[in-house]
Amino acid sequence: MKTLKDVISLKFKTSESEGVIFHGEGQQGDYITLELKKAKLVLNLNLGINQLGSIFGHTSVTTGSLLDDHHWHSIIIERHGRNINLTLDRHMQHFRTNGEFDYLDLDYEITFGGMPFSGKPSSNSRKNFKGCMESINYNGNNITDLARRKKLEPSNVGNLSFSCVEPHTVPVFFNATSYLEVPGRPSQDLFSVSFLFRTWNPNGLLLFSHFSDDLGNVEIDINEGKVSVHINVSQVKKNRIDISS
Repeated sequence: MKTLKDVISLKFKTSESEGVIFHGEGQQGDYITLELKKAKLVLNLNLGINQLGSIFGHTSVTTGSLLDDHHWHSIIIERHGRNINLTLDRHMQHFRTNGEFDYLDLDYEITFGGMPFSGKPSSNSRKNFKGCMESINYNGNNITDLARRKKLEPSNVGNLSFSCVEPHTVPVFFNATSYLEVPGRPSQDLFSVSFLFRTWNPNGLLLFSHFSDDLGNVEIDINEGKVSVHINVSQVKKNRIDISS
């Protein structure tokens, strides 16, 4: 395709922080890649280079954060020549691409959910997307519906299922006054705990426990955005250990 205007929209949710959402490229140096990197959304775009390679057209824009939260996020990319509107969850970012060209020439197939290894210039170690997408629309074409009805050529690659599997983990939400209390384990030599957490607050108590027989306590908290572990042992000379990260 050779287009002056493009409108691409979709919704996704994932618990992975890396993955190619869609990609297309051409023989003239054109490419468009939308991907997750470190749980942020990155759009890479190049409308082509001249024969001497002196026009540097690569443009990269990053938006959003913590997008690996397994919640639905919506994306709209609107392009008219070099003018781009990138909208993520209703937050729009406007920018202009580098270079001097207005048309996007995509000679090879467009891929959603990954970038197949091939002899094309972009072939590298990028991860495929792992998660769910819905409402994929590319320049008026309902890609999701076409894929479900097997109307796309070439057809689907790999194991696609037209349902979204929910993760087995069960999250717990805490407000400013709630906490979870579980029974202790007396007469145990080992204390071991692990969990995942996410918060916008820079301060807060994550875990606290007394050791039995008044031997001390352990505390894990967030202090100014850093995780701190405090271990107090009452019956030794060096009776306090503080670790911050």
